[in-house]
Amino acid sequence: MTTDQRDDAGMNRRALLAIGGQALAGAAVATGAQAHAARPASDIDGMSAWNLAQAIQSRSVSCVEVMNASLDRIERLNPDANAIVALQDRGDLLRQARERDVTLAQGGPVGLLHGFPHAVKDLAPVKGLRFTRGSPIFKDAIATADSLMVERLRAAGVIFIGKTNAPEFGLGSHTVNRVYGATHNAYDPTRSSGGSSGGAAVALALRMVPLADGSDFGGSLRNPAGWNNVCGFRTSFGRIPAAGPDMWLPSMSVAGPMGRNVADLALLLSVQAGYDPRAPLSMESGGGQFRKPPTAKLKGKRIGWLGDLGGATPCEAGVLDVCRAALKRFETLGCIVEEARPDHDVEKAWQAFLQLRAWDEAALFLPFANDPPKRALLNDQAVYELEMGVRLSAMDITAAAHERALWSQSVQRLFARYDYLISPTAQMFPFPIETRWPTEIAGVSMRTYHEWMKGVCMITMTGCPSLAVPAGFSPQGLPMGLQIIAPVHQEMACLQLGAAYEAVEPLWHTRPPPRLSAA
Repeated sequence: MTTDQRDDAGMNRRALLAIGGQALAGAAVATGAQAHAARPASDIDGMSAWNLAQAIQSRSVSCVEVMNASLDRIERLNPDANAIVALQDRGDLLRQARERDVTLAQGGPVGLLHGFPHAVKDLAPVKGLRFTRGSPIFKDAIATADSLMVERLRAAGVIFIGKTNAPEFGLGSHTVNRVYGATHNAYDPTRSSGGSSGGAAVALALRMVPLADGSDFGGSLRNPAGWNNVCGFRTSFGRIPAAGPDMWLPSMSVAGPMGRNVADLALLLSVQAGYDPRAPLSMESGGGQFRKPPTAKLKGKRIGWLGDLGGATPCEAGVLDVCRAALKRFETLGCIVEEARPDHDVEKAWQAFLQLRAWDEAALFLPFANDPPKRALLNDQAVYELEMGVRLSAMDITAAAHERALWSQSVQRLFARYDYLISPTAQMFPFPIETRWPTEIAGVSMRTYHEWMKGVCMITMTGCPSLAVPAGFSPQGLPMGLQIIAPVHQEMACLQLGAAYEAVEPLWHTRPPPRLSAA
């Protein structure tokens, strides 16, 4: 256990109240776990994660009240949203919440997220919970151990209420699978939630959970965040450690936090981040730095607007208009916004991405290749990655890696002129939920199941941290987001600009999903 983990596990309620976030004015500290007036569930649902943590640890609200509020909202909204899957027994969850209240009453050590209801994306194992990965192959599987990231969440005090829905093996940016079905967009249930962290984004937007975790290869944290008016953070490789059999090979897939606002997201990142010897390429710096309010002087900062990369990543009508309007918020902060373009061929980088992704994904599916019954259960996206991956030679992978280096160096040259880069979180607004994947954007045919996400995949290829924040809405009320991109390892810079941008117009607060008002 790292120093940061020990600090988190031993942090008491007084210590949490002393660190960042908005203090709860006049919060009365009760003398017993239930010795306070019940707070309306609507008040609990509306709290930020920071305020909820402070309320729990000051004991102005009990863990039982928080759990009941979360489960009540899931009961009302999840049948139509299908964001939370593998939901656990209410009686057992309330028993765990009562135990958390007893710990607080007795003055025991607690973690940062003590008593938080939490659902883990169904691509990560939680011991004792169903772990399907969205695949019929694993529809009845039960995890026998926690992932490294889940270990940290458990140490921080969360109560695992279930999982969040994801596409099969996380392939594609549309959350639908043959185990649980489709997750519906928080703003329009006839539309896609995005993916692969679609269940996480919708559960957040509809206030079912205070925080959510996700992962991102080709936009899986950023697209669903943008499409559901919340925040998602693709971090630099190694910021959040991931153990596994390929621990010496850096992947383009990374874990990351999601929150309704930037400060909440940073709170979860502070739990997730930090070195672990089981992931030797993880960063030595811990997560404590992200508990500080992400403030900075931004006047004069230079921002490069990538747009559609000079037409290389075509966008649906209206997407760039919404994003350009949002750029004015950065100008309000005193930032200088200019058009920017990498000086490298996007198509060459895209072809390298396809090869590197197939090589990475095919290794997962290779055990099924010679098992006809299991291979028959793979969907088209998995078969695509498998068949491409097994055709690649070592020299092909080396060439693709060299191409990735050239692309990332061209983006690095932009950072010699700009402090940040900005681009859309998707090339189109949420599409109809029955669509498998878009085959055309703005008259341009999409050659693969994921080419419609090329704009975010190109940021993946840079290795840069990318923070998705809400940008605005189409005339039909469909959300779109922006990527705030900083140089590699500069997560704090993303959070600083994101928090300031959000303060200009907090869309997560001022424009909640219509279903919340109806509920």
